[in-house]
Amino acid sequence: MSERYLEDYAVGQTFGSGRARVDKEHIIAFAAEFDPQPFHLDEVLAADTFFRGLAASGWHTAAMTMRLLVDGELKPAGGIVGTGFDEFRWSPPRSPR
Repeated sequence: MSERYLEDYAVGQTFGSGRARVDKEHIIAFAAEFDPQPFHLDEVLAADTFFRGLAASGWHTAAMTMRLLVDGELKPAGGIVGTGFDEFRWSPPRSPR
């Protein structure tokens, strides 16, 4: 198969990726190094926040997404460097039901 560039792909095409397991130890380790907020670090403190428990950092989620993307089926020529994001937001937490 010849190399394909981003402009060679069509809107609506889908590509698979692997899976990522997220556990308490990974959430805390990532947060301790990169996003040390209480709701990412301490289950007891996190219980009294709007998350009502330990929550993975949005940056952790973004990093895992990048890993899945790089390891996934989409393999454009030259990699995915420079594709960027026009908008990068996390939805506000919802009230517990």
